[in-house]
Formats: sequence, structure tokens, C-alpha cells
Amino acid sequence: MKQSRLMSLVESVANVIVGYGVAVLTQILIFPIFGLHTTLAQNLKMGAVFTVVSIARSYVLRRLFEALRVHL
Repeated sequence: MKQSRLMSLVESVANVIVGYGVAVLTQILIFPIFGLHTTLAQNLKMGAVFTVVSIARSYVLRRLFEALRVHL
């Protein structure tokens, strides 16, 4: 069964929402080890930027693999 473009986007967004929380928590724990000291607000903003990039990346890859599946 073929996945629609909308469902590809929904799946990508759901995946990234979970990833966002993991990323922010990881930043909070790991940044100080490397001497980077940021506020919670800064971590949330950086996480948001990476989230938008991740959604776009995930969506494009999903559509690419869907196109390959149809043609193979």
C-alpha cells in the first residue's frame, strides 16, 4: 500500500517531535561537557531550528524512497 504525501509528513512530524525532546535534553546534558553554557531558552531555540531541518530532511527522504519503491 502506498503512503500518501500527507501521511509522510504526519509521520515525519511525529518522529521529529519525539526527537526534539531528546535533542534538547541531550544538549542540556552534553553542552557543558564541551564548555558550552546555554540557557534553556537558547536550547529550545536551537532545538527548534534543528527540528525544522529534520522535518524537511525526513519528508524528502520518505518521498524519495516512496518513488524508488514505486519504480522498482
